[in-house]
Amino acid sequence: MPENEQNTTKKKGRLNSDGLSKWMFNRVHQNNLVYDTCWEDPRLDHVALELTPKDVVMVITSAGCNALDYALKGPKHVHAVDMNPRQNALLELKIAAIRELDYEQFFQMFGRGSLPDFKTVYKEKLSQHLSDSARSYWDSRSKMFSGKGLRPSFYFYGTSGTFARLIKFYVDRIKRLRPAVNELLAAKSVEEQKEIYDRHKLSKTLWTPMLKFAMRRDMTLALLGVPRAQRQQIDRDCPGGILQFVIDSLETVLTKLPLQDNYFWHVYLTGQYRPDCCPEYLKEENFEKLKGGLVDRISIHTNTILGFLQEEKDVQISRYILLDHMDWLADVRADILAEEWQEMLDRAAPETRFLWRSAGLSVEFIDPISVKYQGNDCTLGDVLEYKSEVSDELHQIDRVHTYGCFYIAHLKNKTAANAESDANLETVESK
Repeated sequence: MPENEQNTTKKKGRLNSDGLSKWMFNRVHQNNLVYDTCWEDPRLDHVALELTPKDVVMVITSAGCNALDYALKGPKHVHAVDMNPRQNALLELKIAAIRELDYEQFFQMFGRGSLPDFKTVYKEKLSQHLSDSARSYWDSRSKMFSGKGLRPSFYFYGTSGTFARLIKFYVDRIKRLRPAVNELLAAKSVEEQKEIYDRHKLSKTLWTPMLKFAMRRDMTLALLGVPRAQRQQIDRDCPGGILQFVIDSLETVLTKLPLQDNYFWHVYLTGQYRPDCCPEYLKEENFEKLKGGLVDRISIHTNTILGFLQEEKDVQISRYILLDHMDWLADVRADILAEEWQEMLDRAAPETRFLWRSAGLSVEFIDPISVKYQGNDCTLGDVLEYKSEVSDELHQIDRVHTYGCFYIAHLKNKTAANAESDANLETVESK
């Protein structure tokens, strides 16, 4: 076969593979709640954000845990934005429960993941506080909190919850590793965790060929909300690809970071939180603060970030928490990403900070984006200043530990930004 025909065939195969992967990802996520809990560590974010009563925050909603967490710091306002209405419906339900339930009921519902009389509580106390779209979603999903059947916890629902349930089945029924996992979760120190991990030979007994095969599949990654673009970033950056990245990340969580307060993996491996190992919004003293008025500082928007910023012309944002959405947006709609950044700059307060995460070990697609800032044509690299030392240190202690990198950036002052833009322009012109 001629070389050009071989290349065409390879290209078609790659396109077909990419198209199938995107179709599969969309099918998994269409009309589904994806995240039943947030998988970004807000403890890192608070160090990076340094929230004050003057700050206006924009965060991608996800499961709403971190929007509530930020509200506890008392910023002026928190805008939770998500294009998936099911994610916003979850945050609405949490806010309704904070307003109407006592702490014991609230923790039973979102801490234990079940509320036996949910149907009655929902009808009499919660539904009236929901928007029409959120009410339509929850009216037919009372089973998520029933505590019955094969999914005895809310945290085994949603696409990521489905994966957690499969992992629980694998650990409990196939590998019979529940005693070892419980030992790990009860360990009092990292040294004890390492001893338990080694004694049970978890590096070998956990990672069977079957599980390794599953972790390489796009379908498995789709359940976790990982599109092909992110998988390709990891395959490109990490020796051993996506599988080795997951193995290394999990081993770090289990043997190098304290599990005592790692509520992310606790709920993922057990289906519930403990009172002493849970998100801040689930702690009694914080529940009372939210009920006392802080929850009223949260607004929920079903929209893209770009759409939200274009509609809310009068909102000036000082803290943007962008999660990892730019990974896939840069791959499929780089033009939208550029528009999004332009709107963010246009709405940015003078001391604005931007936080984002990425599946890749580094992000190279941000700095070249062309924007206008303070009347000048420039790139984001000209106007953003990175707090790399702080972000690198924080990333090492990330309790979730499933992202490749973590970025903190703020806007350079006008003089510095213009000087760098002019220098870059002169370099281009000289070439």
